[in-house]
Amino acid sequence: MHSPPDLGPAQHAMIADLVRQTAQEEIMPRFRSLRPADIAQKSGPLDLVTKADTAAEAMLTDGLQRLFPGAAILGEEAAQATPGLREAAAKAPLAFIIDPVDGTWNFAHGLALFGVIIAATRFGKPIFGLIHDPVAQDDILACENSPARHISADGRVRQLLVAQPKPIGAMQGYVHLSLMSKARQHDLAPRLTRFARTDALRCSAHEYRQAAQGHVDFVASPQLTPWDHAAGVLIYQQAGGVARLLDGQDYDIATPKGTLLCAPSDRCWQAVAQVLQP
Repeated sequence: MHSPPDLGPAQHAMIADLVRQTAQEEIMPRFRSLRPADIAQKSGPLDLVTKADTAAEAMLTDGLQRLFPGAAILGEEAAQATPGLREAAAKAPLAFIIDPVDGTWNFAHGLALFGVIIAATRFGKPIFGLIHDPVAQDDILACENSPARHISADGRVRQLLVAQPKPIGAMQGYVHLSLMSKARQHDLAPRLTRFARTDALRCSAHEYRQAAQGHVDFVASPQLTPWDHAAGVLIYQQAGGVARLLDGQDYDIATPKGTLLCAPSDRCWQAVAQVLQP
């Protein structure tokens, strides 16, 4: 088995530069300027793709292939068209997972709550993650051997820490209730009143950004699409949090089903999991 290629600070900086350039060239010029022909449905009216998604993914894919020849590339839009990309990425010594515009529904409706997500994985396990806000032009990022940090548009760096542990009744978090079956929604919704507040932003990028900065206490999702979660899981863990599936498994991009839960400590994780368990 070949050793995974190196991915150090210089490579991280090149990836961040590529993401910023893509955001300014392919995403922001289309924000609040989309024509009806630039927006299409995938699985339904709540699942959209825009010209910004496809153009940004193409630019990111091309750039990553030039920077890292031979690396597997798994883009959200390409995965829809080419079955098997996810499995190939999970087996690769180096793979890049791309969500070109996370929060497409928000983007398509003029809400400034969307982001670009890039993760690098080694045999399915995240080793680098970056979440870029094209509006603020700032990043949160982490790698497997360094703390999570925020880098502002002017280059200032701040280390990130998840929220302090607290009782269930004082916790607030993001729960993707609408992605669950109707039966599970009806079962779980009354129990969510045990928390101080639960929301969903229609954007994993900003949910993970909020959680990694300690602004909310937990994130729970029943949909394990790797472009939504691979970067955020690593960033959250490197900010001091606990992230695993409700069945106790560690996160891996190859795992197709399950509920992913991020919480500030193991004790908090267990308490939230007890509420969320079917």
